[in-house]
Amino acid sequence: MNIQFLGAAQTVTGSCYMLEANGTRFAVDCGMHQGNSEIDKRNENTDIYRPGDIAFFLVTHAHIDHTGLLPRMTREGFKGDIYCTPPTRDLMDIMLQDSAHIQEMEAEWETRKQSRFGRRKPVEPLYTMADAQSAVRKLRPVEYNAPFEPAPGIRVTYKDAGHILGSAFLEIEVTENGTPTRLVFSGDLGRPNQLIVNDPDHPARPDYLFMESTYGDRDHKDSENSRAELAQAIAYSYGHGEKVIIPAFAVERTQQVLYTLHMLWQDGKLPADMPVYIDSPLAIRATEIFRKHPRFYDEDLKAAYARGEDPLSLPNLRYTLNSQESQALNGMKGPAVIISASGMCNAGRIKHHLRHNLWRQGAAIVFVGYQGVGTPGRKIVDGAQTIRLFNEDVAVNAKVFTIGGFSAHAGQSHLLDWVGAFQHKDMEVFLVHGEEKAQTTLSEKLHERYGLTVHVPTYMEEVTLKPGRTMLTAPDESRAHPRVDWEFLLGDTEAKVALLRQRLAGVETRPWVEQVDIRDRVADLNREILSLLSQV
Repeated sequence: MNIQFLGAAQTVTGSCYMLEANGTRFAVDCGMHQGNSEIDKRNENTDIYRPGDIAFFLVTHAHIDHTGLLPRMTREGFKGDIYCTPPTRDLMDIMLQDSAHIQEMEAEWETRKQSRFGRRKPVEPLYTMADAQSAVRKLRPVEYNAPFEPAPGIRVTYKDAGHILGSAFLEIEVTENGTPTRLVFSGDLGRPNQLIVNDPDHPARPDYLFMESTYGDRDHKDSENSRAELAQAIAYSYGHGEKVIIPAFAVERTQQVLYTLHMLWQDGKLPADMPVYIDSPLAIRATEIFRKHPRFYDEDLKAAYARGEDPLSLPNLRYTLNSQESQALNGMKGPAVIISASGMCNAGRIKHHLRHNLWRQGAAIVFVGYQGVGTPGRKIVDGAQTIRLFNEDVAVNAKVFTIGGFSAHAGQSHLLDWVGAFQHKDMEVFLVHGEEKAQTTLSEKLHERYGLTVHVPTYMEEVTLKPGRTMLTAPDESRAHPRVDWEFLLGDTEAKVALLRQRLAGVETRPWVEQVDIRDRVADLNREILSLLSQV
């Protein structure tokens, strides 16, 4: 059996693990890559997936970093089924179509931009709405704890991962030459006592565990402290007459924040005259899907609804359905809470809200989820004094709150405890979906506590699993991690500066208006260099 790591290998996006066993090629998840320009290019490089040769996909949950390339696979020739739980099926329906809409709009915007430079060829979107709808038609819902065989010799069981509504980890039993091999793919694993969803289930003892490691180097604050911190952020901005901006993923995180705001309102810690806006059409639709699947709620949420409460609602809750209503929020005076996507601030309406509020003393920016390396959210959390938004440097004067207790991911202790419930001396662990520091720390902890063999695969690395023997094959580094030729790049920059100085010889003799225009453009270049210098 061979497995190739086509994403979320020493990163936290692009989850995809391609398996070949019993003559069948199939994958666990197929997420979109998000990060720097080279990581983003991986979304275009679909030839390494060989979509036409994939028999089926097993999807752990609906988040775009686990599902966002499925329409691309369909576009490039994938014909098989996509398995998932019922809530995941409904969430993927809206999320993939929303993603396709973004792809089409970005391609249209880029085409217009290129046209202004005289380039006529239209920019193709990564995939279209038709591709997303085609992928949705391939979705096949399966229930928790109901084993099925998508191909001969491959038996799959979905179990509750406690991450978001409908999330699952996968037990996969592959029988080759009469010998069964048991694998577990954790997907994204939730933490105990999380709002809305049940605690993660436990698998039977596997031979190989492929486990996420997002928070492998730290734990979260508890929910009580997190609720108190959110109340502090609200009181701070309310007292200054400014807004609380909460970047939040549309699915699960927005609903958790709503639930928490409902509890603060019950406790009298959410001012009655402070409106709460959900500024994400996707989050609004996702909340309705949450209401559609009450049998997947945890006991606390079921009990609240039984008492006649609606924890996903507030008296002062408002929805903004179109861009005009969203834009109006930034002209509105007075305190308010605005929850908007994306959660890492790298796309969507949240960027506009940051542009209008990040520089305001008295405003609060509340981060309630993981911020990936290279994203605007991560830069703010790490203490950046300015952030580049829409080609402007925006000062960070607002008060920044980072509240880890809202995370839907297990912390380090939770991961170790989860493994402890089923680990055994012969089990091998592959850490995925994490950054290098978190994975190194968690790897050491797993070895110290349980004596386990732990691997940390890289992007495009392959592993061959045989009884008693695991063979790792290094990827083609030139393709997996293209080398940056700094000598050429900096030399080219220096040459262009020298050429500019040469061309500007005698510039003072040119018309005054022309001189000012050139001066302004050189000043823009200087600002770009200064911004870069502040980051290196």
